[in-house]
Amino acid sequence: MTSPSYTAAAAAESIHRSLAELSSSSSSDSFDNSRRFTAFASRLHLLLNHHYFLNSDSLSPALQTALKGIASDLSKAVLTVSVYRKRSKIFVLINCKSLSASLQQHSSAIASWLALIESSLSDNLPDLRKKTSDLSRDMKLSHFAVTENEERLHRTLQKEGEGRQTSKAVQSAIIMDLARCLGIDSCNYEELINQVKLFKTDLANSSSVSERRILVSLEKILGSWSAVPGMLTLKEVMKEPVVLESSQTYERSAIEYWFERCLEDGRDPTCPVTGAVLKSLELKPNIGLAGAIEEWVNRNVEIEVKCAVEQLSKESMEAEGVERVLNVVYKISEEHPSNWFRVRNAGLVVMIVNLLRNSSKSIGTVLRSKALMALLSMAKDEESKKIMLEEGITRFTIHSLIGSSEKEREYAVKLLLEFSSDEACCTRIASEKGALVLLSSMAGNLEHPALANVAEQVLTRIEVAEDSVQNLAAAGRFEPLLSRLRGGPDDIKIEMASIIGRMTLTNNSKEQIAQQCAQTLVELLSKPEGRTPSLLALNNLSGLDDNATILVESAVLPALVSILLQNQGALQEWKEFAASIIANIVSKPGHWELASIDNKGNSMQSESVVFNLVVLLLVTSPQCQASILRILYGMASSPQAAESVAMHIKSSEDGINTIFHFLEYPDVEHRIYAFKLTRILTEKFAQDLAHEVKHSDKLLLFKEKLLDNQSTESEKSDAACVLANLPLSEDEVKTVLEASFVKWIVMNLKKQQHISNRRTSRPTSSMDEGLLGLLLHFTRSLDQETISVVKEHQLMTIFCEQLSFPAKPRVKQLAAVGLMNLSEAGRMLAAPDSEPPAPKGFCASLIFMCWRASPEPSNCPIHNAPCEYNSQLCLLKSNCIRPLVDLLHDEDANVQIAAIEALSTLVLDTSHGYKRAVDELEKQDVIAAVIELFTEIRPGVLQERALWMIERALRVDSPAHRHSLNQSLVRALVEALKHGTANAKRHAQDALTNLKEISGVSAKASSQSRPQR
Repeated sequence: MTSPSYTAAAAAESIHRSLAELSSSSSSDSFDNSRRFTAFASRLHLLLNHHYFLNSDSLSPALQTALKGIASDLSKAVLTVSVYRKRSKIFVLINCKSLSASLQQHSSAIASWLALIESSLSDNLPDLRKKTSDLSRDMKLSHFAVTENEERLHRTLQKEGEGRQTSKAVQSAIIMDLARCLGIDSCNYEELINQVKLFKTDLANSSSVSERRILVSLEKILGSWSAVPGMLTLKEVMKEPVVLESSQTYERSAIEYWFERCLEDGRDPTCPVTGAVLKSLELKPNIGLAGAIEEWVNRNVEIEVKCAVEQLSKESMEAEGVERVLNVVYKISEEHPSNWFRVRNAGLVVMIVNLLRNSSKSIGTVLRSKALMALLSMAKDEESKKIMLEEGITRFTIHSLIGSSEKEREYAVKLLLEFSSDEACCTRIASEKGALVLLSSMAGNLEHPALANVAEQVLTRIEVAEDSVQNLAAAGRFEPLLSRLRGGPDDIKIEMASIIGRMTLTNNSKEQIAQQCAQTLVELLSKPEGRTPSLLALNNLSGLDDNATILVESAVLPALVSILLQNQGALQEWKEFAASIIANIVSKPGHWELASIDNKGNSMQSESVVFNLVVLLLVTSPQCQASILRILYGMASSPQAAESVAMHIKSSEDGINTIFHFLEYPDVEHRIYAFKLTRILTEKFAQDLAHEVKHSDKLLLFKEKLLDNQSTESEKSDAACVLANLPLSEDEVKTVLEASFVKWIVMNLKKQQHISNRRTSRPTSSMDEGLLGLLLHFTRSLDQETISVVKEHQLMTIFCEQLSFPAKPRVKQLAAVGLMNLSEAGRMLAAPDSEPPAPKGFCASLIFMCWRASPEPSNCPIHNAPCEYNSQLCLLKSNCIRPLVDLLHDEDANVQIAAIEALSTLVLDTSHGYKRAVDELEKQDVIAAVIELFTEIRPGVLQERALWMIERALRVDSPAHRHSLNQSLVRALVEALKHGTANAKRHAQDALTNLKEISGVSAKASSQSRPQR
């Protein structure tokens, strides 16, 4: 379609300009299509130069339209022809199809316009009409084709543009085809390079990814191109030369690949050099050339080997020279296996090993990688492999498993894989220090899966070697050992059990072995020859607490108890191991308590077992005694077995004294567990133990143990707990513990507090409990001397400070009990001797509290007397009420009970000033906190204690009125009235009466007595 404003004169001028441009450079047309179109343009130029067309504006409309159409299509054709002329030949070949299609389109269009001109000419111009008709017909019938060579090369280059990988054979054929299409001799390397440079210039402003890929591919191919005829198109020496029917010689593998590529592309196989289509694909060996090549290669290898030896023999070697030698050795080994013997006989293998031995650190990771790469290639030669092993290459290879570069680690592990094909080599690798650990670490490294896979292959081969089992286990690979232990003959099982017994195992390893082989080890106990190794292994495995369940489920206890208590012929060594294993098992409660140890269904905590253990304590070896003490302690520590075990020890003949015997034993372990066991017994049977302790004159022993700097922390903490648990009379507190002992207790309690701020452990927690328990002895009966001690050391303040340790519920409980004792003592001492009160009494006689005269505002609202701030007998003045209130929210019920009992001492006295006391408790939020606690708890001791205090508080009108509308309280009181204990029901009824929720006589008289603690 032409523009309406485009005049015929302008069209004629455009045509002449285009024709002039086409004819001006016609001699430079290298391609047939552009030459043919230029020929058509010359004929068109002659045609339009006819005088008939000189005045174009006077032509008929049809002719003017035809001229405008010719001008448009001709200008476009000029652009296409300019590509043929100005762009590089390679660019034209890549775009040959689109260019030929463009010329075809414009030629057909111009032919149509010429046909219009011919039909519009008058009959008096027959010659002009004939020329026009002929040109129109020729241009219409013309075919701008792409030659077969151009078509093949176009398809090949397009595939290169797709980034497709090609072999060197295909690259060679591409160069040959390109040279033919460009009309260049294939040996004219310079011209080929020049054409690629021109193509690169054409792509300077191109955004085509495909064309740029083709450029990169061509540059890469020409980079490896050789113009030397003997090298046969590429810089590679042939290994198996063959001849085609075209008489051209190629490497067999290369030409076979070329044929496959031709068939894949759907075209006939051709000779890459001549381009001729081959009728036969027969490949005939070129024996003469093969012999010449072999002779030439051998001669070159000899020269290279000699140079390599000279280089490595120098005293000072340069890194560049060493690298060149290593590359040469690798190349010879890879490309010419028949020359392995030359490398080996020249001593190069030994030299490379020595290089790694003597210069491993100095040569760096790159050269170590190259050396390992060369040795890996040479290891394919069995004789060379033997030399490497004799020279100790495995040690240096293993060291490279931790090399700084991935290449070094890769060649090292691959070299080990090559060596591991022989069982003797596997044993040698396994025996090298650190080898299996490094291989196991590499096999488990998922960041480098390829290396991990090779390392796993090496380990799998090593596992087959019998002599490597122990080394593998030491590196954490237990499966070979465990499989032999599970399924091997008895002698192998015994050997494997011995290995386990001797090894130092991680917790994960202990668990793995126990899960898979505990049953087998238990079965070995029934065989005399397998008993010792099995006991050793089981003792090792039982050191992990989590294995106790596995061992119990494997029925190990019956066999162990039989060895320890019943088998008269058992070796002492067996008894010691059996006792140690049992001690490890019972150290963790919750799995062994229900297990049967014999056919009668007896358990470990059975009376007969405990009796026999106590008896055995006096007659067995020291090592076995220590384990038995551990057994008794472990069983006595179990919540399920503690009561029965403690009872059996107490009731056994001289059982307690037997334990006491070890309190002064020379060996530390014996003493530690004797003290632990004594502590547990005092918790269960304090009165009975007190009698035995006093009877055996051991009371001072525990105090001396506390004061002895040579004693262990465990002994000291247990001694403190024993003294705290024993009921002591007032005289015993004064004579045995003594008032001066309080200073030591307070000092060490503060020291323990400092330690606990950094860490919390069982010994420090037990020591805290023991020291607080000792202080409680001084709070139970206060006389003049004791009160002075309480004040001097500020015991109420110390107890209050202990309430703030969240991880120590027992400590908080004991501290609350101490506060209760001191508060109650303060109440008793503040009470008047008679009515009316005389100007004497607790406050006057003790100086730090004044007598009760009349209730004045300056008096303590709790004691109705002027308590001093340092009295240490008043919870209010010592600021202990708020910490006790906070304990009401503690998670431990015993702590809550102790806290509420301490607070209950504030409402015991309902005489003068009671209302002030309750009002003060309201002010301190005590009543509200107790009520909140009461509404949330279930029936029990805690509910009863809370109810007692609530009922006492509600006797006062103001709190009774204030809480009368508290429906949660009322509902909780009603529930306690229905479902509580007898005391709780009575207190609930009285509280509801005080709230005027029910009618009846106040139960104040029935609530005077304090609930039992």
